[in-house]
Amino acid sequence: MTADTLTRVFSALADPTRRDIVARLAEGDATVGQLAEPYRMTLQAVYKHLRVLEDAGLVSRPQGPQPRPVRLETGVLTQMEIWIERYRRRAEQRYRRLDALLATMSHIDHEDGADDASDHRDDHRG
Repeated sequence: MTADTLTRVFSALADPTRRDIVARLAEGDATVGQLAEPYRMTLQAVYKHLRVLEDAGLVSRPQGPQPRPVRLETGVLTQMEIWIERYRRRAEQRYRRLDALLATMSHIDHEDGADDASDHRDDHRG
């Protein structure tokens, strides 16, 4: 996935209405009229949202007579998932290393703390 494609996809999904349209299309194809039903906007505004999603490669509308179904294009979502997964794995590796370091430091602190406590007890005896 090129940087330009990724930018278009994330930009398209930055809008809550477009994310909702994608979520609805994940359930199945729908016509523009069906997609427009829950929104308080003109059909023209819904078409503008669909154009942004189409330009990003997230949805398609086959050629033919109206009403045409709008389809979710899962290939772009798969490419996004691969891109996101790569960075999620890197972040998890960093957190695992940090967890291991903190566990080691905690273990060392407990050992030092036990020695300090015995030292203080010896000071009070003498």
